[in-house]
Parts: sequence; C-alpha cells; structure tokens
Amino acid sequence: MQRTIALLAIAALLYNGLHAQPVAFPGAAGFGCMATGGRSGSIYHVTSLADAGAGTFRDAVSQPNRTVVFDVSGVIRITGKVVAASNLTIAGQTAPGEGVVVYGNGVSFSDNTIVRYMRFRGSMGMDRGACTVNIDSSKDVILDHVSIEWGRWDDLHIKNSNNVTLQYCLIGEPIDPQRFGALFENPTNVTIHHCLWIDNQSRNPKAKASIEYINNVVYNWGSNGLVGGHSASDHFQDVINNYFIAGPNSSGNFIGMFTATDHVYQQGNYLDDNKDGVLNGRAVPDTDFVHEKATLITKKQNLPRVAVSTESAEAAYKTVLAHAGASKHRDAIDQRIISYLMSLGKEGKIFKTEAEAGGQGNITSAKADPDSDSDGIPDKWETEHHLNPNDPKDAASATAGGYTHLEEYLNQLVPER
Repeated sequence: MQRTIALLAIAALLYNGLHAQPVAFPGAAGFGCMATGGRSGSIYHVTSLADAGAGTFRDAVSQPNRTVVFDVSGVIRITGKVVAASNLTIAGQTAPGEGVVVYGNGVSFSDNTIVRYMRFRGSMGMDRGACTVNIDSSKDVILDHVSIEWGRWDDLHIKNSNNVTLQYCLIGEPIDPQRFGALFENPTNVTIHHCLWIDNQSRNPKAKASIEYINNVVYNWGSNGLVGGHSASDHFQDVINNYFIAGPNSSGNFIGMFTATDHVYQQGNYLDDNKDGVLNGRAVPDTDFVHEKATLITKKQNLPRVAVSTESAEAAYKTVLAHAGASKHRDAIDQRIISYLMSLGKEGKIFKTEAEAGGQGNITSAKADPDSDSDGIPDKWETEHHLNPNDPKDAASATAGGYTHLEEYLNQLVPER
C-alpha cells in the first residue's frame, strides 16, 4: 500500500511538472511573470494609425481576452486617454519596421496584462496631472522592453496593485510641471529589474511599496535618484546591484527621502558621480542609506516565485545599455536618450516639454508579412512549423511547452532575456 501511495505521489508530481503553467514568456521574471494575458483568446490586428475606430489600437485594447498584433508601423496619435481591458497581450514586437509609438496621452492597464516592445509617450496636450502609463488597482501585470516617456506628472504610476514586473524598460524625460519618473503608491509584490531611469527630476521611482529593485541604471537624476516611501506606513525595499550614474543635472542625492518606515536591504549597488565619461564608480555602503534614516535589513525581503537572474552592477549597465526600452528597433528618440547614457556624465537634460526634447518625429511605415487566416501568425512561419496558413484554429493550440502556437511565434520574434 505504501509503495502504491508513493508511486501515485511521484506520478502526481510528474504530471504537475509537465502541465505547470509557464511564465508569461521565456525570460519573464519577478512578481508579474505568471501573467497569461490574452492566451487562447481572440486575435486583433491593428491595421490603422488613427486614434479611434475599427483596426485602431484604442479599439484593440477595449475588450478583454485578446492578443493584439500590429500590421502597421508608425505614430499612433491619441487625443484622449486609452483605457485597456483585462486579459490582454499587447505584442509590440509584431509591428513591422521600426515599430509603433502611442503618443499624445496616457494609457492605463488592468488585470492580467502582458505588454512587450511598445513605446508610450505623453505630451503637453495631456492634463496637468496626467501620467503616461497607469497600472492602478490591478494584479498580474508585466511590462517588458517598454519605453515610457513625456508624462506630465510622472511617467508611470502604480497604485494599490499586486504582482507587477517591469523589466528592460526605459522610463525617462517626463515633462512639466513635475518631471518625475514614477510614483508607486502602496503596491505589493513589485519587481523592477534591468530598467533605465533617465533624465527624471526625481522619483526613480518613489518606492512607497514592497519592491525588489534589481540591476537598474539611474542616470542624470535631478534633485533625487531613488526615493523612499517616507510615510507613516511600512515599506519594504530590496535594492540590489544597481548603478547610479550622475549626469549634467544631478545633485548629490542619488538616494533620498527615506525614513525609518522604509525597511531597506541593499547590496552590490554602485555610484559613479564624477561625470568624467568613464564608468568608474564606488560601492555604495550601508551608511549612505543610514544617513537617509532608512531602517537597514540584513536579508532580502521580497521573494517572487521566479527570481530575477541577477548580475553585477557593471554588467547590468551593459545589459541596460543594449536592451532597455523598445529595443528591437530603437527609434530616433530612444537612440538619443541612450546616447546620453553612453556619455557617462557629460550629456543629458531634464526637459520641460517634448518640443524642447525635439518632439515626436515620424516613423517610417512598413508592411507586415501576409497572414491568410488572420490568426496572428504569418503564412511563412506557419508553413515552416508545419501549421496550416488557412486554419485560424491552430494558432490557439497548445505546444509541449505550455504556450500556444501564437505565443511560440511571438516569443521567437525577440531574444530571450
């Protein structure tokens, strides 16, 4: 009997291992990595750069349970905020050519959302207190290789949310009146790793949160770099192997506004504040955080189901330089911003308006490959992988890895990181 029970237990473990839910995509990590997005839902093709109507981005994200693919490249100019539904996969990597940018106003995301290789840019046309991207009162969200810029209050706002990952993102160049990077108001289980925070006056981010902050690069902060929660509530921040690099606008406060309610575990962080064009920073000691009145903790506090693959601060700088933001094809704006980082202290600016930064230029249009059955997978890929280009059902069928064939195609468009 005991032998039978043991064999049944082993069989159950093997079954669970074979049928375990995969992460959002290969390389997804941290608290938001188990989002499923629009898996096995319908497919919506964005075919128009217009603000609203059939085939537009606004219409694409208006209904839940969708995977959004792009048949166009260029600038999607929006006049009003876009409110996205839940259970969405927004596959920016499918856009042909240089990809797309959603420009002019903000976008808010909801539960169970996967966003990859997108650019979101606000403008002075937004309301004074508007942010470019909002993730409020939501759970299970992951943003991967996303560029977020030109917010009027903060570029990014996350409030009362749970299980969120930002990885390989670029958060920079917020504009008047605040010019702040991001405000996190009481979210729990947040992972921020391998992101570039650049040309933000402050809040890189403001971590009023339970957060792991790993392998990020903060460049050319203004009054403050990474900011603590400094409130009556307790906050728990793991700050690991990040590189803080001063630029032309930087004060001496690479961290700031921490108090005793900020419980900080810090390890492996570096500061380069000499602005000499060479990456030659010093290790950050605990005393820098103690000086800011933080409560120091001796071990990591935030433990996601899938841990971030951590590297040294110097290695993280190289990774962020190569991959942060919508880096499948960086457009002129992101290339300019990356060039500031490459100067290692000599270039960069905290702008007041997007016009002062050069404005949103055009992106060359390009055509997507033919997709006869409109299942989100081009005919050529289906033929090469023994699927039927005239059968829309095969895109939703599962593979051995737990992903659908559509997801396998989306994942192969970009390198696993």
